[in-house]
Amino acid sequence: MDVPNLVHTDTLMESTAGGFAHAIRRRFSGTFLKSVLREPLVHFLVLGALLFLFFQWRGGSGPGSNRIVITHAQIEQLAVGFTRTWQRPPTEQELKGLIDEYVKDEIATREAVAMGLDRDDVIIRRRLRQKLEFIVEDTVASVPPSDAELTAWMAKHPTAFQSEPKLAFRQVYLNPERHGSALHADAERLLARLQAGGSKISTEHLGDTTMLPAEQPLAPLFDTARSFGDDFANELAKLQPGQWVGPLESPFGMHLVLVSENVPASQQPLAVVRPQVEREVLLERKRKELQNLYDRLLEKYTVKVEQMPAEQGAVAPTAGATK
Repeated sequence: MDVPNLVHTDTLMESTAGGFAHAIRRRFSGTFLKSVLREPLVHFLVLGALLFLFFQWRGGSGPGSNRIVITHAQIEQLAVGFTRTWQRPPTEQELKGLIDEYVKDEIATREAVAMGLDRDDVIIRRRLRQKLEFIVEDTVASVPPSDAELTAWMAKHPTAFQSEPKLAFRQVYLNPERHGSALHADAERLLARLQAGGSKISTEHLGDTTMLPAEQPLAPLFDTARSFGDDFANELAKLQPGQWVGPLESPFGMHLVLVSENVPASQQPLAVVRPQVEREVLLERKRKELQNLYDRLLEKYTVKVEQMPAEQGAVAPTAGATK
């Protein structure tokens, strides 16, 4: 066998193999690699791997993880809640018990969600809606109403937060049981006598005895209603001061009355009712913001309300709730 020829042949094969390998590397590093990097699937896998590594670095304790990490902030929150309830900090054993219960809550929550127990649950749906709306409430409450807003609201609602009407009056009582069928005639005669005597006439010996006051100084209307009844107080509030009129009826009988002072209800100054007006303005803001929120979110959805069968009656969809 010719050794030099074999050596030459081996050298030629090595050269050929080396060139082939170099060609493969060049092709792989060129066209093939570029085509692979352009594949969306590769992008997705790389992004998924990066997200996985990120969450593992953060602790890997998300809803889909089998790790539960109790942070220092959560432990402090548990301790603060215990202190607020029992007016003392928890012992080491009590804090361990709180952490154990938190872990049980977390396990139960994850397992329940994994089993789909959160779906179609009215209470959970309602709670999630409340949490969404709480975000709006926090935003609304973060900016207190200005004086201009409060004044504008009061101008728009002139009857809100009015002062209570006040009345001062005198009254002469007539007992229906004592007068019987002559009650109205006796009342007319007594009224004529009172009108003739004017607002200064003494009523000490007029009318029938009663535990009700013969004269009431200026007081809120509800005080009169508490003593004489709502109907009597409302009729009394309609009268002009300075003249004897009647009879007015109460649960106790008939009354001839003279209103000496009638102070109607009026809107109170902002300084007096500011907290109440602020509450109403914030509630109005909240209603508007919630409506705006749902209007914006509704644009993302197509809502179809199926009609009920004709024999059961059709339920008309709420205005503005379908698209």
